[in-house]
Amino acid sequence: MRRAAVAVATTAMAVSLAACGSAKEADGGSDSSDSAAKKGDDIKVGLLLPENQTARYEKFDKPMIEKKVKELTNNKGEVVYANAKQDASLQNQQVDTMVTNKVDVLIIDAVDYKAIAGSVKKAHDAGIKVVAFDRLAEGPIDAYTSFDNVTVGKTQGEALLKALGDKAKDSQIVMMNGSSTDPNAAQFKEGAHSVLDGKVKIGREYDTKEWKPENANANMQAAISALGKENIDGVYSANDGMAGGSITALKRAGIANIPVTGQDAELAGVQRIVTGEQYMSVFKSYPKEAETAAEMAVALAKGESLDSIANDKVDSATTKGVPAVIVPVVSLTKDNIKETVIKDGFYTIDEICTDKYKAACDKIGLK
Repeated sequence: MRRAAVAVATTAMAVSLAACGSAKEADGGSDSSDSAAKKGDDIKVGLLLPENQTARYEKFDKPMIEKKVKELTNNKGEVVYANAKQDASLQNQQVDTMVTNKVDVLIIDAVDYKAIAGSVKKAHDAGIKVVAFDRLAEGPIDAYTSFDNVTVGKTQGEALLKALGDKAKDSQIVMMNGSSTDPNAAQFKEGAHSVLDGKVKIGREYDTKEWKPENANANMQAAISALGKENIDGVYSANDGMAGGSITALKRAGIANIPVTGQDAELAGVQRIVTGEQYMSVFKSYPKEAETAAEMAVALAKGESLDSIANDKVDSATTKGVPAVIVPVVSLTKDNIKETVIKDGFYTIDEICTDKYKAACDKIGLK
């Protein structure tokens, strides 16, 4: 069984946060079923997602989790949903409401993985189990599912180097990382740097507030101004939304035909890959992640063991040995669109190849 250690910003902070928890909290992932009373199918699952700007949350995660909970509970289980709209304080209030309404289990994708810790403890103290979804929240969580985030960053960095080819060592790139409040962003960055450092010059690097495309656009404009438009040969973007914002700034400056990475396989990102404006995205099986979160939540709500679901363990700054499922990822380029997003039912060819993109689709054999 592999143990994945999750880095924290500083040792002092880790000690401080850990000291705030109880002894029970320190090994909260060791036995997920001790304190949960056995229940039947009539359970209530609280689902808290972080924002509604990234297409995945409303289009994939929410309906897939709802569907799986219904399947696992003979249509008796209920999902109570709230979206924090990128507001950590609002998400804390939403947890309080879920606790007041006595949900049996929570699935939380945290806006801010540190700020949510107090609310996770409130749920824990009320006897409500917590599944950390996509981002490893701090506090006494009981289970976690996500993708191998360091591998995501490596996949992006390796794709960028491949696109630059033999010119990589003489090339200069801009790095557009995600939000500093998201632990995944730090892991994407770590993975990317592990393959990019020493292989290409990093001219400018940004942590992009709230992952917003408009903030990435502003950062890219600043990079172009500082470096000169003729001195940018590629862009590491941690997700598709920021890739879109960066590409808009590049186009406005007259910069074209340079590789730009992404993540999430958003429809607009896939369409930019078709046209060549964006080089790649990272395809992540949201169905697998969502179904796993639902399976964990239902098992925890019923007081059942996670042994048959979770094949891994992770550590956060506050909780050790959390049962986890880590889902693999795939580099998405124009060469494997059919084998990834279309095969898995994310999009149809008609959705991708609208009139605006039909000629580009035909050119790469996507029809």
